[in-house]
Amino acid sequence: MIEKANVTDAGEILALQRLAYISEAEIYGDYRISPLTQTLVEVEEEFSARVFLKMVVDGRIVGSARGREQDGTCHVGRLVVHPDYQKRGYGSRLLTGMEEFFPRCGRFELFTGHKSVANIRLYQKHGYIPFKTETVTDGLSFIYLEKIKGKS
Repeated sequence: MIEKANVTDAGEILALQRLAYISEAEIYGDYRISPLTQTLVEVEEEFSARVFLKMVVDGRIVGSARGREQDGTCHVGRLVVHPDYQKRGYGSRLLTGMEEFFPRCGRFELFTGHKSVANIRLYQKHGYIPFKTETVTDGLSFIYLEKIKGKS
């Protein structure tokens, strides 16, 4: 079940985020990435500016994504699924859930690391197309992808 999260879910979402981003840190050899260093206070503060969706299975949050609308674009971020629940379509359901939550947005945008092949594949499967690359460090570039409503 996917539903809107509230600030009381912040601790569980942060724990899930840290668990899910370990594999990303391993890909890039950097355990100082912001999803792993973000504090509970920072996540709680995000609730005032973003919508958090959560996927609940047996009373436990096993997936989450956050988004915000700006000028007709929904910026999707930190889509995470518990490692034990990956490869079951939950990431796809969260992404679709975010798109459905923002029906007035004509455009959706997200980014991931250039070596995060599974993430890129998931996003492209849902009609997201790379449109920009940004170098962050010598070992990391962000690939920005967008989906325009009505185009696939």
